Amino acid sequence: MQPAFSVIFLTTLAGAAQGLFLALYGTELSGLGALPLLESQQFLSTASLVALVLTGMGLLASFFHLGHPERAWRTATMWRTSWLSREVIALPMFMLGLFLYGAAHWFGVGNTKLIGAVTVVLCLALFVAMAMVYASVRFLQEWASPLTLVNYLLLGCASGLTLATLLAAGMGMWALVTPYAMAAAVLTLLAWVTRSASLVRNARLKPKSILQSAIGIKHPRIVQKAQGFMGGSFNTREFFHGRSAELLRSVKWAFLLLVFPLPLLCLALGVSSASTALLFMAFALQYIGLLAERWFFFAQANHPQNLYYQTIS
Repeated sequence: MQPAFSVIFLTTLAGAAQGLFLALYGTELSGLGALPLLESQQFLSTASLVALVLTGMGLLASFFHLGHPERAWRTATMWRTSWLSREVIALPMFMLGLFLYGAAHWFGVGNTKLIGAVTVVLCLALFVAMAMVYASVRFLQEWASPLTLVNYLLLGCASGLTLATLLAAGMGMWALVTPYAMAAAVLTLLAWVTRSASLVRNARLKPKSILQSAIGIKHPRIVQKAQGFMGGSFNTREFFHGRSAELLRSVKWAFLLLVFPLPLLCLALGVSSASTALLFMAFALQYIGLLAERWFFFAQANHPQNLYYQTIS
């Protein structure tokens, strides 16, 4: 498939925001860090604002993927059958929950735990809807797996907790830095295992359709010489990335390095030396790696129509 950068930014930014919010709500429920009330309110409200901004940036990026952005509201009308419609509904509702949660802490009013609990449900619903948009596409074998949902959830939570570690250090909440960093490390390791499992699975996939079965000819050697016209088409632009196998391998190894071991190293060094710069590097490297990971996720999916659209004459 052709990776769409608007969708890449949507899923990575929103995923980090969701992971950040879950870290914040977990902090409030557990009383982690035993922060004074005023400091706790300031941190939770400010970090909620960061999560809201990230989600808003992802939503804004998604509009660049639409041919007619003014008709975007129509995507919500098929919520009974479409995971995309459910995502379109869940995203602004999650943003509303974030706003109310952050505002309640900022002004010190309202039942923040109840607001947070509702927002957690919306957050998890958004994770499920966003992942199922792809996992439900059965004819794309690389996506049609429970690992797609697991990876979206774990990678979002890992990047969110890495960001929470950075925010806690930047705001001087060092009592939270070590617990956040440990949780970020655990989730990063889990995501490393599950994402590696999906790579192994996808490498072993065998196409359900081949040229012989597609056209009903059993000859052992069938070669396409042309598409029948002189240039590309919507099909060749949208359903095939046009990159070499060497580039795909390079991107794969790049994201495996940037998303997992390098952030873990920076987290360990940043916590041990109380260095905000190293914690910033941990999040920056991991997010850049997630951009590459999501690009690879889309590019690796092999659309069955590429059996026909192989050669441009």
